[in-house]
Amino acid sequence: MRWRTIRPAVAICALLLPVGALAQISLYTVVDQALRNSTAVRMAAADVQRAAAGLTEAKDVYIPSFLLGSSVGYSYGFPIGQPSIVNVTSQSLIFTFSQRDYIRSARAALHAAQLALEDARQQVILDAALDYIQLDTDRRRIEVLDDQNGYASRLAIIEQQRLDAGVGTRDAVLRARLTSAQLRLKRLHIQDDIDEVRERLAHLTGLPADSLATETQSIPPSPDLEREDPSVLTAAMTAMNTEGVQAAYANAQSHQYQAYGDARQNYRPQFAFGGQYSRFAEFNNYQEYYSHFQHNNFEAGLQITVPLYDATRRAKEKQSRAEANRASAQADQMRDTSSENIVLLQKSLMELAAQKEVAQLQSEIAKSQLDAIVTQLNSPGAAPGTTPLTPREEQQARIEERRRYEEVLDAGFEMMKAELSLLRATGSIEQWYRP
Repeated sequence: MRWRTIRPAVAICALLLPVGALAQISLYTVVDQALRNSTAVRMAAADVQRAAAGLTEAKDVYIPSFLLGSSVGYSYGFPIGQPSIVNVTSQSLIFTFSQRDYIRSARAALHAAQLALEDARQQVILDAALDYIQLDTDRRRIEVLDDQNGYASRLAIIEQQRLDAGVGTRDAVLRARLTSAQLRLKRLHIQDDIDEVRERLAHLTGLPADSLATETQSIPPSPDLEREDPSVLTAAMTAMNTEGVQAAYANAQSHQYQAYGDARQNYRPQFAFGGQYSRFAEFNNYQEYYSHFQHNNFEAGLQITVPLYDATRRAKEKQSRAEANRASAQADQMRDTSSENIVLLQKSLMELAAQKEVAQLQSEIAKSQLDAIVTQLNSPGAAPGTTPLTPREEQQARIEERRRYEEVLDAGFEMMKAELSLLRATGSIEQWYRP
């Protein structure tokens, strides 16, 4: 069985786990569940269905409608109205100068809704992926802080022993205890972040919050967009590539067609067809007052309407034109905002890449210094003319090495966050998360 078919089953199994049990779920499964469960995606899908129904409605005005009714009633004297046992009415539009624009407007509205649905999907992918990566990063940071806290606790014991032996100071003891307390406080903050992220993922995916556990190997590698050729990157990353901007322009086009149709409602004829069959009753005395009364009656004809002056339609035309102008300006605004956001993200990638490189080099230096200290402590004797190292310095070096590694984790997450945000801004994040 292929892995792609197995992954959705993993999420279903996670729902059956007892509360409190941790289930390792891959990033792909989390994103897939979020797309299925997201309220934003479901609302956008409902908008697509509504727009599709609106397009069908605009086309179906040419299909004759058939209505079946009855107005049976008693009458005394001269019959009033048209009491009939049964009547069938049919009517349809034959031609109007506006309906073609209304159909175009409905078709553009459907296209805008489909693009908005795709845009909502991409936003859900970004939110779920970032929450998943943050949860995984925070989990690894918790492990690093636990290591640091262990080294800090041993350092506090060493400083206390030095103080008891008369070679240390109380300030050194307090500083060691302060370091340990700060690490515990930081761990509490990160644990709060983990709980918050799990709650967001639970709302996105519908999975229990306390049963979510990340699988680091399932996270795709970083896109490394800062290494791409600038010319290729610029050609691919334009604001018009985003579904959100395209949806805004499609919505503006829909309003424009609507305004065209409303404008052509004035001074132009409309043609419609109408027909009716009625079966009149005998107990309404029609045969006593009409010399040629008959039970079965039928009429059909062509209705032509020429609106010479209609203040309501003219006001509607102005309203539609204003809405079209506003939608067009809103689309331009969204395009400009998206373009500016893409430029800012591109620029920030360079700075974040430099910060990540600095953090990695500092971590490597701290690890090299730790290795040197451990090697010297494990050697039989110190070199002539050098000061021998102590276990106290070893614990300090271990704390520093873990702190630098935590900075690498933070820098890596910020870098990934910027890269995925740039992929989201250019409409290409879906290709990144798929295996």
